[in-house]
Amino acid sequence: MNPRRSKGTPRVLICDDLAPEAVAVFREYGIEPEIRTGMDEETLVLAAADADALVVRSATKVTRRVIEAADELVVVGRAGVGVDNVDCAAATERGVVVMNTPTGNTTTTGELAISLMLSLARHIPRAVRDVRDGSWKKKTLSGSEITGKTLGVIGLGRIGRVVAERGLGLKMKVLAYDPYFANAERAPVAGVELAGLDELLAASDFVTLHVPLMDATRNLISAERIALMKPGSRLINAARGGLVDEAAVVAALDAGKLAGAAFDVLADEPPGPEHPLVGRDDVIVTPHIGASSSEASLRVATDVAHQIARFLLEGRADNAVNAPRVAPDDLAELAPYMQLADRIGGFLARRAPAPLRKLEVTFEGHLAERDTRPLSLALLAGVLSVGRDHPVNFVNAPLVAAERDLRLLEGKEPDAGAFSSLIKVRASCAGGEPSFLVSGTVFGDRPRFVRIDDLHVDLAPEGTILITSHKDVPGVVGKLGQTLGAAGVNIRRVELGKPARSSKDPDAPAAGFLMIDREPRPELLAELEALDPILSVCCLTL
Repeated sequence: MNPRRSKGTPRVLICDDLAPEAVAVFREYGIEPEIRTGMDEETLVLAAADADALVVRSATKVTRRVIEAADELVVVGRAGVGVDNVDCAAATERGVVVMNTPTGNTTTTGELAISLMLSLARHIPRAVRDVRDGSWKKKTLSGSEITGKTLGVIGLGRIGRVVAERGLGLKMKVLAYDPYFANAERAPVAGVELAGLDELLAASDFVTLHVPLMDATRNLISAERIALMKPGSRLINAARGGLVDEAAVVAALDAGKLAGAAFDVLADEPPGPEHPLVGRDDVIVTPHIGASSSEASLRVATDVAHQIARFLLEGRADNAVNAPRVAPDDLAELAPYMQLADRIGGFLARRAPAPLRKLEVTFEGHLAERDTRPLSLALLAGVLSVGRDHPVNFVNAPLVAAERDLRLLEGKEPDAGAFSSLIKVRASCAGGEPSFLVSGTVFGDRPRFVRIDDLHVDLAPEGTILITSHKDVPGVVGKLGQTLGAAGVNIRRVELGKPARSSKDPDAPAAGFLMIDREPRPELLAELEALDPILSVCCLTL
């Protein structure tokens, strides 16, 4: 079905600078796009009022206000990977598809990591700077060959694989660490050896990072892990700021533990003039140029033009971040349940101690009468997006699930009990244990969790959730509140109780789910876990 809500030729509005070849692509489909760049929100709200499609890069912000003002809007196309500048939640609520171009920057970003490695090995930036300053001191610029050296690649997503392949081509030994391939017999790149993280750090002459930034990877390269690295090794981060403890790198460089480091990304960008990594001879810092090449700019521009044109004219949703291939009217009706399924998947993936291997989903009540494929895809995308370098979308979720050996079992029940519709999901890791259960529904247009494991709750699945297992004794909430309050963390909602199946056992632990206004620091989590009634505590952010 054609997804356009209006008749006639689609109106496509290009809001950021785009390679001119993109305009030519639109014209091939019989679409004459309008180019209006540099608009602020007020101007964009007016310009987008009757647009069918918006095309953006990173400059234009497609806010909720813009989306709600654009009655004819059916698709937003991002020429690039990240969609942080698009309010995807608002788009989903309105049945607006958000697309990105996830493969256009892959080669460019991977090649930058290799370039930084070579520049570190031969002191190239320093040599250029010395010559410009009138110096010709070759003896102080003795570098290192990379042939025969060991390259450690942390993360084997698209970009990590490009780096690994290039490393092999440069006659390096390549080790790789990726938790998704921890039990694999072989790496997805022929010639690459899989290794544990500690083993990789100890053996590598060059270590390069290609993982997403999330709770589990923040400061992945810490002082403790740097201590495991090979003396005189070099570190490259062209992935995400925050993956590396930058202060620990400075200390390791000062101590001679590391011979050099290169950063295309920093925890805070742009860095201030006093940043300890900027200005050092043994450190290279570039201004987040991983995706900056003429080829990448051309690829993402033409990719997004093809994708938007095909969606407008054929209903084909390639690389959709928030929507499967369904008609917009159906998408609008299912949108809150798709959000719910996505949040359930993200919650389960973050709560599980290991990658999930099986999902058992049951659609109950009115949902049992509908085509639930979009909901299953939303659930898969929610699970698989956790820990990926790029978001999983509805187009590639089944393929990624197969690669990750994640099984999805579906069922339908006409009776949803006290609810008109319900999504119930049980998730388990390898071997079946442990398993976790979440049930959810939609009140109005807002997703809600109504059951977690055997505990009935009423939680909005958004923000930061503190999960406790604790003794079923008085005063638990008071102690938690006092400790959190002393740290400046506010509790927005509390759900706690004893699971139904253990309610008659006085010694059985109770569970608590506290919605808090910020993510607590590790020291605060340790302090909470040390409280007398608390048995365990964890925190996750949706």
